[in-house]
Amino acid sequence: MTLTVPKLRNLPFETAIIERYRRRESSVEEALMEMYLAGVSVRRVEDIAQALWGTRVSASTVSDLNQRIYKQIEEWRQQPLVGEFPYVFLDGIWLKRSWGGEVKNVSVLVAIGVAQSGYRQILAVSEGAKEDKASWTEFLRGLKERGLKGVELFVSDKCLGLVENLGDFYPEAKWQRCVVHFYRNVWTAVPKGKVREVAAMLKAIHAQEDAQAAKEKARQIVIKLREMRLAKAAEIVENGIDETLSDYSMPPEHWRCLRTNHPLERLMREVRRRTQVVGAFPDGKSALMLVAARLRHVAATKWGTKRYLPMNRLAEVRVIA
Repeated sequence: MTLTVPKLRNLPFETAIIERYRRRESSVEEALMEMYLAGVSVRRVEDIAQALWGTRVSASTVSDLNQRIYKQIEEWRQQPLVGEFPYVFLDGIWLKRSWGGEVKNVSVLVAIGVAQSGYRQILAVSEGAKEDKASWTEFLRGLKERGLKGVELFVSDKCLGLVENLGDFYPEAKWQRCVVHFYRNVWTAVPKGKVREVAAMLKAIHAQEDAQAAKEKARQIVIKLREMRLAKAAEIVENGIDETLSDYSMPPEHWRCLRTNHPLERLMREVRRRTQVVGAFPDGKSALMLVAARLRHVAATKWGTKRYLPMNRLAEVRVIA
């Protein structure tokens, strides 16, 4: 649309419809931002803008538009945590970033929780230099300062930097090691032809009716693994099986959801699908903002509005304990 602006000698002229210096209507800019955050590459955004509006937007324009929504994302990341979260899942994702002409790794740490109401919530998204003790210390400190409380069980893989810090910030909470990561650790000491057999044996441990029966089953499997001349696998099972049985102290209806880190792994797959479009980020902040934006979008969908667990049974277990 071409507008003819009247020239007045002594009076400024501004329309009530289009702001001064604005070349695009605000809904167009919002559409460009939503496309980028939804997983459309910058090059593809340029092509779509050319096809729809007859003008091509540059990569710098898309970047400038995203800076507006980054402020909202930062406020969402830093908002106080209200209420109690009995179950918390922790994990990290590795991304690529350009640094001094080289491509290096950067990690983004994520925490989701199941509230006392039974609904899931994104608790924290933060950049970490790597998944080490210092990064997890800062991450857990941020959760504590923002009001995370009432945690009864943390679920994660056996990241030493993480496990060492949980006791410092939440000494009363239990830790559940993801059984899938535990199984994979055992399989590294098993010949390829015997992996399926050993997998069935390991799954039988976590199919028992209580923790005592699971420990007894694990003891039997350790003996059988040694008879199969899999001493290393037997040692891994013997030393680590107790770390995977913490879920038995929770209601039986919750065991299946607490044994693995699958609720968070599923989110990570969605994040990776989005970040693969980018490749290498220019810096850690842009990687963090895009991951946070995607998680914020997911949290507003059915994922965050559907009850995940019936938490009334947890109160009954507390009374018995």
